[in-house]
Amino acid sequence: MERWPEAGPLLEYVKKTMKEIVVFIDKVIDRLKPEQVNSMLEVLERVYRDGHKVLVMGAGRSGLVGRAFAMRLMHMGFNVYVLGESITPSIGENDAVVAISGSGRTKLIVTAAEAAKKVGAVIVAVTSYPDSPLGQLADVVVEIPGRTKMAPDIDYFARQILGIHEPLAPLGTLFEDTALVFLDGVVVELMHRLGKSEDDLRAKHANIEL
Repeated sequence: MERWPEAGPLLEYVKKTMKEIVVFIDKVIDRLKPEQVNSMLEVLERVYRDGHKVLVMGAGRSGLVGRAFAMRLMHMGFNVYVLGESITPSIGENDAVVAISGSGRTKLIVTAAEAAKKVGAVIVAVTSYPDSPLGQLADVVVEIPGRTKMAPDIDYFARQILGIHEPLAPLGTLFEDTALVFLDGVVVELMHRLGKSEDDLRAKHANIEL
């Protein structure tokens, strides 16, 4: 009969991994480039005040991070949508696209960013690789370290189809966890800049939850 690992060592790995992630995020805070972050905030402020749309997009776990960010923007009163949802409208001139991709190479995200760029939307890329195809397309790049190694020329969907998975915990996970924390920080900064309170956010929160 197969035996489960002892609780002690298993817990040790959980704690060690959590500590590594926390330490990594703490180091990234000091490596953020203020001018990049401020440019992103200025785009979002302008879109909010002018009544334009925000489209958030990402693939895989980055997509989940994007959904969490989009939810908070909605709570603040942004006209925000997520790529792939059936109710997402067309994007046009002066709308903003926030594209989240650690590699900056995921074909779906790059292709969508190209299409948005052609109609005059402002592209904000959150990525570890500012020189990637997504980074080169973007009007604003916010560099979030995290993906220290990636398989060349193989994007997210190709990896899934081929069954190629990166090592556990570091690499992509560090980017996604760091991006999530960073975007939560962006939300709080926007709250202060736009004069929003938690009561304002609560008023937009779902009221039909069980």
